[in-house]
Amino acid sequence: MPMQLLWRQDNVMPVLTRVHGYALAVSFCFVIFIAASQKIHPSEGNALIEIKKSLIDPRDNLRNWNNGDPCTSNWTGVWCFDRVGADGYFHVSELYLMTLNLSGSLAPQLGHLSHLEILNFMRNNLTGIIPKEIGNITSLKLLLLSGNNLSCSLPDELSNLYNLSRFQVDENQLSGPIPESFANLTNVKHIHMNNNSFSGQIPPSLSKLPNLLHLLVDNNNLSGNLPPELSMLKNLRILQLDNNNFSGNGIPSAYANFSNLVKLSLRNCRLQGAVPDFSSIPELSYLDLSWNLFTGHIPSNKLADNMTTIDLSNNHLNGSIPRSFSDLPHLQKLLLENNNLSGSIPCSIWQNITFSTSARLEIDLSNNSLLDIAGSLNLPENVTLRLFGNPICINSNVQNIGQYCKPEEYVVSEESTNPTVVCPVQACPVDNFYEYAPSSPVPCFCAAPLRIGYRLKSPSFSYFPPYANSFQSYITQSLNLDLYQLSVYNYAWEVGPRLNMYLKIFPKYNDSHSSKFNISEVRRIESIFTSWKFPRTDLFGPYELLNFTRLGPYKDIIIDSQQSKVSKGVLVAAILAAVAFVLAISAVVILLINRRHARYFHKLSNKRTSSSISIKIQGLKSFTYKELALATDKFSSLNKVGRGGYGNVYKGILSHETFVAVKRAAEGSLQGQKEFLTEIELLSRLHHRNLVKLIGYCNEAGEQMLVYEFMPNGTLWDWISAGKKKESLSFGMRLQIAKGAAKGILYLHTEANPPIFHRDIKASNILLDSNFIAKVADFGLSRLAPYLDDEGVLPKYVSTVVKGTPGYLDPEYLLTHKLTDKSDVYSLGIVYLELLTGMQPISHGKNIVREVNVAHQSGMVYSIIDSRMGFYPTDCLDKFLTLALSCCQDHPEERPSMLDVARELEDIIAMLPEETHHDASFSDITSDNSGKVAPSSSSLASASSNATREDQQQQHMSACVSGSDLVSGVVPTIVPR
Repeated sequence: MPMQLLWRQDNVMPVLTRVHGYALAVSFCFVIFIAASQKIHPSEGNALIEIKKSLIDPRDNLRNWNNGDPCTSNWTGVWCFDRVGADGYFHVSELYLMTLNLSGSLAPQLGHLSHLEILNFMRNNLTGIIPKEIGNITSLKLLLLSGNNLSCSLPDELSNLYNLSRFQVDENQLSGPIPESFANLTNVKHIHMNNNSFSGQIPPSLSKLPNLLHLLVDNNNLSGNLPPELSMLKNLRILQLDNNNFSGNGIPSAYANFSNLVKLSLRNCRLQGAVPDFSSIPELSYLDLSWNLFTGHIPSNKLADNMTTIDLSNNHLNGSIPRSFSDLPHLQKLLLENNNLSGSIPCSIWQNITFSTSARLEIDLSNNSLLDIAGSLNLPENVTLRLFGNPICINSNVQNIGQYCKPEEYVVSEESTNPTVVCPVQACPVDNFYEYAPSSPVPCFCAAPLRIGYRLKSPSFSYFPPYANSFQSYITQSLNLDLYQLSVYNYAWEVGPRLNMYLKIFPKYNDSHSSKFNISEVRRIESIFTSWKFPRTDLFGPYELLNFTRLGPYKDIIIDSQQSKVSKGVLVAAILAAVAFVLAISAVVILLINRRHARYFHKLSNKRTSSSISIKIQGLKSFTYKELALATDKFSSLNKVGRGGYGNVYKGILSHETFVAVKRAAEGSLQGQKEFLTEIELLSRLHHRNLVKLIGYCNEAGEQMLVYEFMPNGTLWDWISAGKKKESLSFGMRLQIAKGAAKGILYLHTEANPPIFHRDIKASNILLDSNFIAKVADFGLSRLAPYLDDEGVLPKYVSTVVKGTPGYLDPEYLLTHKLTDKSDVYSLGIVYLELLTGMQPISHGKNIVREVNVAHQSGMVYSIIDSRMGFYPTDCLDKFLTLALSCCQDHPEERPSMLDVARELEDIIAMLPEETHHDASFSDITSDNSGKVAPSSSSLASASSNATREDQQQQHMSACVSGSDLVSGVVPTIVPR
């Protein structure tokens, strides 16, 4: 009997192996069968066939629309959701058929794509009407039909698209009135209807669109009155109505009450009456009222400092030129020609402006009745003045007058950026569309760029070079690329005025010298362009993608990322389900046959768990212990730069002279294997200028080490803790650091995929690079944002054990264990209070929130402000203090979102006076022998011109934009995984 039992024990594993095999085969086939039966909903599949029938496709771009299932066979331009719906079918999420040279018409069956979110037929040759059935797609967010030959009127049924955010039908042949019912599009932010033949009056009901940002209805046949009610659009940034016929009517006085308007363009609308006083619009930067019938004097009150363009030419204005046109630091064009202006020309218009090398000012006063000049005619080199047709031109007492009175036409030159690199032509295979990257940090880096046609539809400036650097930063940060990867090769102003440009995006130069993008990166970049994911910017205004050209190594890439997710997701789910099913059965069989095997497997499991885990993460380097020991001089105490619950942090230098920070786990550290893997996994896919960059890791010989980019200026805590440093941060610098930290966390909450709660925001986890750019660090305690529950509802919190640092912990989280995005807001609020006061969160039993609140309520708040930061404007400090305290409210619902925090900081920075702007630019820094970088004394009085100008240009946008480093006009939410 014992021998028989022994035989059974020795032979049970072969039997179980066979059971495993059979069960796996059966389960795998069963699940794959189920998965294969999950296809697109029949009505949507049939609709796509009908849509193709209504199109003429001369290049046969849709040739694969008859092969297999649309959602699993990569049909051109058909993107589906990556999971089946509640009805068991896949559904189309986007129809992307832009610039495919399609003609024909739009099929009514489009209305059967009931889950569609993006409908994009831009820049084809479609004719016929817009089907009313599109109004059935209530899930639609982007309706993009620009650049076709569509005709007839807009169907009222489109007003049912209550989720619509962007409505673009510009550059067609549409006619008829704008439907009153469009007032139902309460979520719409962008209405682009320009360059059509719309007629009738602008419906006053459009004033009921609370989220409207851009209203472009120029170049139509609109008539009647300008509705005064439009002034109630509190979020409106751009109102462009040029080239319509509002004959006999004036501009409503209520338009002077626009609270956030940046651009008002009413050129050639046959408007008459007086020019309203727009001086109370705080962000106005572009005003074009030219080619109308305005009479009377130009209002004397000063317009906003943001003004770049004032065009009042070709009217019937009289009186003198207001001196209020002086002291407009960003002015590029002042056009007053062909009026009846008289009196003297105030030379203060150009004398009081400090010009950058790239700035230009064009002043056209020709064909008026101007008699003399109040001051000297010695103009700066970058000012162009035209006085032809004025009596002053025959005034011999005015020195040098002749050179400004020539009748010839002139053009203010604006050179297109066509970078040239002196490199051997033969070394770069131009036949395959490779070329030298002009701005690469390595000379003559030969690579294959992506080529993109791009247009600014309504920019708020008239001359591009001063904003070229800001534009490049905006694009590259939005795409999460390095600045040198973008070249603006050509740009040209078109009628509108609109700015057309040709962009080239080069691969990143790295150690492997990769000369082309991988497929996933091409897909990612194109997806951002085609999904309108760039953040809103009032300076550059609305944009549109003209083309995304894939040449050379990219010509055969199919943008099918959504479909790939579907097919691969199904297969992976099927395999996992089969494996899980087999393992569950096997475990039961094993337990029933012999319970003694359980102990053996338990011991084996423990043994494996205790061993080093093998990790391999794409994009990160796996260092050996020997490499890091060599880099840190065997972890010398002289290279120790910090210590935390995880262990010590050492400064190191790699073989290619790259400085790094090595975080080495101490034996018995408070953080373990889980935190180590969490930080590697999270940081490997987070890329943002305000997040610390993970370079690699070491996981061998019982060692766990993380290798980061080195931050020469240490932690924020080093700089604001009393007695830690002789130098201190100015108020402007503290605001910039506060904004940088907010934007890094905003990226975690809204743009990381999946979103992340940091859970350990504190001053010592905010690092400062050589330019004092704030970078959020230490993701060992971070948690992923919540999943959708079984009912498809996104929970607002994650239930978890309380972890973090005392003094920074959200009180609600402490009590309920419910971690939310507002928990990070609270922690960041504590950091802001530290920035303002230099106090610690908890010291000698005193809590910083309570202490600041008491001082604030008693009117003694200035007595606790950190005196080391020097001068500060009290209104800016008050706003920053109010923001910090609002972040520290006990109840999460009373705290602002991270988006609101970032926006408020941008507004505060924009309020800073000029000298404090310089102070906040970080452009002048000095380095001591220790490698630490400190703000120099000169930076407190003046700043490096280039960095300051870029900063000021960005600050004069009503919303700061920079890539992922941006604050989007579309309020983001935490996206479920």
